[in-house]
Amino acid sequence: MMTSLAILLLVQTPRYDPLYVSSKKIETVLETWTDQARGRDVPVRLGLPSDKEPHPVVIFSHGLGGSRMNNTTLLEHWARRGYVAVWIQHLGSDEGVWRTAPRRDAMQAMQKAASGQNLQLRLADVAFVVSELKTRSDQKDHVLGLRIDTEKIGMSGHSFGAVTTQGVSGQSFPGVGARFTLPEIKAAVMFSPSPPAVGDPATAFGSVRIPWLLMTGTKDESPIGNKSPEDRLRVFPAVGTTEKYQLVLKDGTHGAFNDRSRERGAGSRNPNHFRLTLALSTAFWDAYLKGDSKAVEWLKGDGARSLLEPGDLWEIGR
Repeated sequence: MMTSLAILLLVQTPRYDPLYVSSKKIETVLETWTDQARGRDVPVRLGLPSDKEPHPVVIFSHGLGGSRMNNTTLLEHWARRGYVAVWIQHLGSDEGVWRTAPRRDAMQAMQKAASGQNLQLRLADVAFVVSELKTRSDQKDHVLGLRIDTEKIGMSGHSFGAVTTQGVSGQSFPGVGARFTLPEIKAAVMFSPSPPAVGDPATAFGSVRIPWLLMTGTKDESPIGNKSPEDRLRVFPAVGTTEKYQLVLKDGTHGAFNDRSRERGAGSRNPNHFRLTLALSTAFWDAYLKGDSKAVEWLKGDGARSLLEPGDLWEIGR
C-alpha cells in the first residue's frame, strides 16, 4: 500500500508539461542594433517575460526571405516559459530580397541570396547580438537590463536559420574549422537542418560538443538549395555530442515548423506537427538551459513519445 507520505508527494509534485504556459502577459519590443565595426544594422524583436528577474536567452534566426516577425507562436511560448526571446533579422537574406524584386525575378533573387557571403554575414550577426546582450544586460535603463542570464544562451533557427545555428554552435567549415563557434551558446535547436555544402557530415559535425536538437520531416524539401529529406537526415548521425535528439515528422514539410496553419499549395497541415515543435523545443531548453532534471526525464522517457503520431520518429543520441 502507498503510504500517506508517498500520496502527499504525488499530490504536491506537478507533472512536467512543456506545453503549459501561464496567463501572464509578455512584453514585445522592436529595436535595431547597429554593428559599428561592420557598418551594419541588425533588427531584432524581443519577447520578454513579465517579471524582471534574470532569464535564460534563446536567439532565433529566420529562414531565407523571412524576418524577425516570423514564428510569433514560438517567441510567445518560450517567453511565457521564462526565456528572453531574441529574434534576429538578417539584412540581405531577409524578406527584402523578394519584396524589392520584380515578381518574375523573385526566385532568382532568393537563390542568389542563399550564398556563402550571406551565411558569413548571418554568423557575424549572431556574434554581434551575443556581444550586445552582454553589454545591454548591464544597462539598467535598457529593457534588457538585469533581465537576462548571459551564461545561459540557446540558439535556434529554421532552414537558412538552421544553417546559421549550426555554424555558431559547433559546425566545422573547410579551411577555417569551427572558427564561427560561439562558446556562449550552450544548446541549439535546428528546424530543417542541412548537411555541409562542401565536405562530409562527419567532418563538419563531429566536433559539436553542446546539446543539439534537430527537427525535420519526411517531406522536408526546399526549392532553393536542392536539399532533400534524405539530405537532412545525414546530419544527426554525424553530430559528435551524445546529448543529441532528432524528431522526424511523418509527412512533415519544410513549413511544418512555422506557425501558419496552411502552406501555399499544400492545404491544411497536421496541427500536431507544430504542437510537437513547441513541446520538444521547450523541454530541450528547460533541460539544457535551466538544468531541469524533469525535462531531461521527459525527453528521454515516455513524455516525448506520448505526443508522437504513427510514423513519427524520435531519436536520442547514445
